[in-house]
Amino acid sequence: MRLSFTVNGRQCEADDVWEGESLLYVLRERLGLPGSKNACEQGECGSCTVYLDGVPACACLVAAGQAAGREVGTVEGLAEGDGLGAVQESFVEAGAVQCGFCTPGLLVATDDLVNRVPHPSDAEIRESLAGNLCRCTGYEKIMDAVRLAADRRASSEASRSGKTDA
Repeated sequence: MRLSFTVNGRQCEADDVWEGESLLYVLRERLGLPGSKNACEQGECGSCTVYLDGVPACACLVAAGQAAGREVGTVEGLAEGDGLGAVQESFVEAGAVQCGFCTPGLLVATDDLVNRVPHPSDAEIRESLAGNLCRCTGYEKIMDAVRLAADRRASSEASRSGKTDA
């Protein structure tokens, strides 16, 4: 089948898609977007998290055909131009990236959280990231990165609206 959908704001088509292929496979192998990682293939680790119509979803659990006509956002879509986006920069600055396998899912989950909750508590951060497993860290630097991303997003929003904390 031919799959037509929007990825990171761009209309895309993939030909000869088998109905049993996952959205993750189509993104990585057919569209050349390797950011989302193929780790557990069971929706347990969060490494393949993408936005599907604005809602985080494990791409390994979404049949490719379910994405037809829909909007998909990947970790590559978090970038700003040729540079890293604010959430991505926060992870680098906080030292939250080690092997990088879990990072794409954590970035999408963080982006979703800071878009919904301007000043998330530690409990809200933990809840939001609960579906993302990391084997390299003790999660503290990831928590730091999420806090930094949230602070930057809130500051950016405040400066755009003309509000200040002073």
